[in-house]
Amino acid sequence: MTVVIYLLIGLSAGVLSGLFGIGGGILIVPALMLLVKMEPTTATGTSLGALLLPVGAAGAYEYYKNGHINIMASLLIAAGLFVGAYFGARYVQGLSPTMLKRAFSGFLVIVAIRMFVTTLK
Repeated sequence: MTVVIYLLIGLSAGVLSGLFGIGGGILIVPALMLLVKMEPTTATGTSLGALLLPVGAAGAYEYYKNGHINIMASLLIAAGLFVGAYFGARYVQGLSPTMLKRAFSGFLVIVAIRMFVTTLK
């Protein structure tokens, strides 16, 4: 059953990634914590492991074919992600699972409110 859950999480994240450019932090991490009861650090590490190079390639190629990708911006963001993921992973090792859950849920609430408010203008 766990294998099916993992596959469904991946499929859902793939669809959301293709639609909105999201998946890892927004869907995979919470799904692993809630459905499979992973600790936040394990869920985050598992998400990063799943999102290595080949995952976004097919979606990015489709956007590229249709002229909807900024290669330079993608490369610069990738460089920032590379360095930032390292430092974020180092920092998070010292935080408790409770603190991580609270911080992550707070982040999601702030993003959701911000996005909702911008649609009211």
